[in-house]
Amino acid sequence: MIPKEVLRQIRRIEIKTGKLVNDVFAGQYESVFKGRGMEFSEVREYLPGDDIRSIDWNVTARFGHPYVKKFVEERELTIMLLVDMSASGKFGTKDRFKSEISAEIAAVLSFSALKNNDKVGLIVFTDKIEIFVPPKKTRAHILRIIREILYFKPEHKDTDLTCGLEYLNEVIKRKSVVFLISDFLDKGYEKALKITNKRHDLVALVIDDPRERELPDMGLLELEDNETGENIIVDTSDKKFREEYWRQIEERIRQREKLFKTIRLDNIKITTGQSYVKPLVSFFELRARRFR
Repeated sequence: MIPKEVLRQIRRIEIKTGKLVNDVFAGQYESVFKGRGMEFSEVREYLPGDDIRSIDWNVTARFGHPYVKKFVEERELTIMLLVDMSASGKFGTKDRFKSEISAEIAAVLSFSALKNNDKVGLIVFTDKIEIFVPPKKTRAHILRIIREILYFKPEHKDTDLTCGLEYLNEVIKRKSVVFLISDFLDKGYEKALKITNKRHDLVALVIDDPRERELPDMGLLELEDNETGENIIVDTSDKKFREEYWRQIEERIRQREKLFKTIRLDNIKITTGQSYVKPLVSFFELRARRFR
């Protein structure tokens, strides 16, 4: 049975994100992910009045009389939320954990999709696939997705982005809009990211906490890795150690951003302690201009 506090939190998220969807995101979402043209359906014989620009010249040459291509409006979209639920998500030095922000963002995207009659599915992963919720389009289904992200207790702690991406490609055959929500604290996922970006309309949402980049001068500290559980003693008063720690963090970020740019992957950077609304709106506006 789900605790009452979790139910109240789900309701708060529904109210908050529902208002955001109605006031801000619904129109933005539609302009970015809807109305991007027509899809090919079939060919048929030419009839008087048909646009000559729609003639299929290959089929016409084969049969000796004109055939035209028939198009239909794009069908409903499938939105997949690929959410990293590894232990590093239970970190947050501001108001909320990264996992809580992930749940709110997932709710905004899900309710925006529902408003536009699109289906939404969920894959939760750590270093294994924890849960798969097939795409549907009902309010109860969206509330289930929010509940899973908020309340689900993963069996594993580590992060394996490759595992999540490869599973997505196996179970979702039709091209879909995929939002990968993670802090990207992982290595060796470059190939899987490239493949998924080619097969689907992939958007990376990077959840970052600024304190993860900092190591204050506090003398000897015992630090625990949330994912591995390993404890180490470090001397934070050592300036060289702090500089090397910062250098490694910055290099990881630089390599990630270089990868995103190289494969032309759309991405949104979300920082804990700051509103996620502005980065999402900026992304939608930028992408909408691209499809005009």
